[in-house]
Amino acid sequence: MARLGKKPIDIPGNVKVNIDKGVVLIEGPKGKLEHKIPSPIAVKVENNQVKVECPSDLKPDMSLHGLTRTLINNMIKGVVDGYQKELEIRGVGYKAQIVGRSLSVALGFSHLIEYPIPEGVIVETPKPTQIVIKGIDKVKVGKVAAELRAYYKPEPYKGKGIRYVNEFVKHKAGKTVA
Repeated sequence: MARLGKKPIDIPGNVKVNIDKGVVLIEGPKGKLEHKIPSPIAVKVENNQVKVECPSDLKPDMSLHGLTRTLINNMIKGVVDGYQKELEIRGVGYKAQIVGRSLSVALGFSHLIEYPIPEGVIVETPKPTQIVIKGIDKVKVGKVAAELRAYYKPEPYKGKGIRYVNEFVKHKAGKTVA
């Protein structure tokens, strides 16, 4: 079992970490995020480091310990650097464009798919077949990317669909005529 939760998190100079009533608030150059601390876990800020402590050795508490530490670390990285996921669309006539506060995607269906862009996430389309998702919250960025990909997952015969950049799709051979 890993002991990642015991490792302290260094706080960069341009980040403020406040702990108030069981909520961690992290402010940085790109924005601010907050996270509610689960009940058996304690979080302290000492010597420009965040320390996550677990009072018991029970397995559920230890797993919450590591999870809380990882979430706080991801929040600090998010407010400093931000997160980005890139998707590419493959298929003849498949394209995406931003219309107002939503993403309009043509995927060969009889209708366009309108995806409302959630708050805290920036979606760009540098090319009609490329979607870039940016934000400070790793969970939101990943969720938006997964929801968009779920509209048309890459199929194994022709490779059409929405895929992550550099995602490998194993191709299958089609039917053969005997």
